[in-house]
Amino acid sequence: MSILAWILLGLIAGFIASKLVSGSGKGIVVDIVIGIVGAVLGGWLFSVFGMSGVGAFSLYSLLVATVGAVILLLIYHAVTRAPH
Repeated sequence: MSILAWILLGLIAGFIASKLVSGSGKGIVVDIVIGIVGAVLGGWLFSVFGMSGVGAFSLYSLLVATVGAVILLLIYHAVTRAPH
């Protein structure tokens, strides 16, 4: 996949994940970073369970990246949440 495809996939996956977890997007740059890191995390997790990771720009790759980004955001919120 080209760098432009990774950026576009990251933007879409990061935005979707931000909406699912927080209810709003985090901004273009943050959504791209969340989506790209989520794609790497999701690809790794999917491969651990015997499925393919992110390959070409496709709906499946978007699903993998979004799942990874959601997991990333949930971990981030769990770690940074202030104790009560």
